[in-house]
Amino acid sequence: MAPKLGILAGGGDLPANLVETCRRDGRDFFLIALEGQATPEWLSPDIPHAWFRLGAAGAILDRLKAEGVGDIVMAGRVRRPSLTELRPDWKATQFFARIGLKALGDDGLLRGVAQVLEEEGFRVVGVQTLITGLLTPEGPLGTHRADEQALADIAHGITVARALGGLDIGQSVVVQQGVVLGVEAIEGTDALIQRCGALRRPGPGPVLVKCAKPQQDRRLDLPALGPDTVDNCIAAGFAGIAAQAGNTLFLGRDKAVTAADAAGLFLLGITP
Repeated sequence: MAPKLGILAGGGDLPANLVETCRRDGRDFFLIALEGQATPEWLSPDIPHAWFRLGAAGAILDRLKAEGVGDIVMAGRVRRPSLTELRPDWKATQFFARIGLKALGDDGLLRGVAQVLEEEGFRVVGVQTLITGLLTPEGPLGTHRADEQALADIAHGITVARALGGLDIGQSVVVQQGVVLGVEAIEGTDALIQRCGALRRPGPGPVLVKCAKPQQDRRLDLPALGPDTVDNCIAAGFAGIAAQAGNTLFLGRDKAVTAADAAGLFLLGITP
C-alpha cells in the first residue's frame, strides 16, 4: 500500500487533478493549501486539507507528521513572495540562513526545500509519477506543423533556454525570425508571452520554447503548459509552441490541442 501523500498545493488545476487521482486510486492524502497561492474555489470541506502561509515551515512540517504523511509532492504555481509576505517562522528562518545565497533561483530554492523535507523523514516524489500521461510526448501534437523558419527559431531558442536554465533563471524563451524577443525570469510564462506579443515583428509569428534546466531535479518545478498557455499564445499572435518532450508537464492537453488546431498554432514536443 502506498504511503499517505502530502500535497503542497500552489495555484492552478494540478493540485485538484492530484486529489482526483488519489481518490480514484484509493490513496490516502492530505493537502496543504498555501495562502495567497492555492486556488480556494475547488477546496470543498470533504477534501482533507489545511491552510498555511508559505513561511510557516515549522507548523506545516508538524501537521504533515501529525497526519501520518510519508510521501510529499509539490504541485501548482507558487509566486515568490516578498520577505514581508513570507513572514518566516523560526524553522523557515533557519532554512534561509542555512542555504544562504545558493538558492536565489527557483531550482536552488526548491532543492533546498526538498532536502529539508527528506531530512524530516519524508520522501519527495514528482507529480509525473502520480498522474500518468502528464508529460509532453515527442513530435507534433495536433494538425499544424512548424515551418523552416519556426524550426530555426526553435533551435536558437533551445540554445538560449539551456544557457538561461544553467544560470537558474527561467525555462522559457520567445524567438521570432532569429531574434530573441524575451526570456523568462521571475514574471512567469504568461507575462512573458504578453510582453513579447507587444514586441512582435511583421511576418512569421514568434515561437515559445520551453526547456527544463540542465540541472533540473525532475521531482521539482518541471516546465509546464496548458490551455491557458495556448490561449495566450494565440492572442499574442504566436506561430507555435515547442516544449521539451519527457520533461514538460502538459495539463489539459486535449483542450489545448483543440484550441491550437482551431487557431492554426503548432504544438511540438522537442528533444534538445
